[in-house]
Amino acid sequence: MQAAGIPVRHFDRIDSTNAEARRLAEQGERGPVWLWADEQTGGRGRMGRSWVSEPGNLYATFLFAISADPGIAAQVSFVAALAVHDMVTALQPAAQPSIKWPNDVLIGGAKFCGVLPEVVGANPTRIAIGCGVNVAHAPHGTPYPVTCLGAAIPVESVLQELSLSLSKRLKIWDEGRGFPAIREAWGARALGLGGAVTATVGAKEIHGIFTGLAADGALILTAADGTVSHIHSGEVKFAALEALRRKTQ
Repeated sequence: MQAAGIPVRHFDRIDSTNAEARRLAEQGERGPVWLWADEQTGGRGRMGRSWVSEPGNLYATFLFAISADPGIAAQVSFVAALAVHDMVTALQPAAQPSIKWPNDVLIGGAKFCGVLPEVVGANPTRIAIGCGVNVAHAPHGTPYPVTCLGAAIPVESVLQELSLSLSKRLKIWDEGRGFPAIREAWGARALGLGGAVTATVGAKEIHGIFTGLAADGALILTAADGTVSHIHSGEVKFAALEALRRKTQ
């Protein structure tokens, strides 16, 4: 099987497609290859959080190699977010998705997809982009609103469209050489750009305006006194997202 010309390895059940990508990379696999599972027993999200992985949704990882310095791998988060945004726009033109920094793609303020890029091998650098897409159902008991694309869309169609979108965006990215174009496209789809944000970094809260994306992918936050902070990690709350969720409740 192939997805937009990329070989696909399918599993009925596996611990994690990202874990399988790491195992394959350790064995010398360079890709490009998709690893697709109907069910995961140990799915993971950002910051080590678990990702509910019951049958009916898409659980897939794209494994590929780059010749550039592994330091640019962080840029792949933005490439992947754009690919997911493209995929949803193609399958559901009326959805009007938006991207919450760094790579959460939302519909009506609700999350339907998790993206987890990881460096899984060296010499050459291998990158795994894990994608969990709520297609038929969304998990319960989450600390934030979630949604799904709808069971009417076949999971394989989601994978095919995602593979096509990701291939196009990776070509534009060009191992970092095209990141300015990726930044511009990401900014045009970003939730809350130009609006108020609160970033929690460690025990410190920083308030200000989300004024852009830095060259390294950091969120640029400008405080009322003109102080500029670059946020690389941590929890960020967007006033625009809170307003959107109130509107859709």
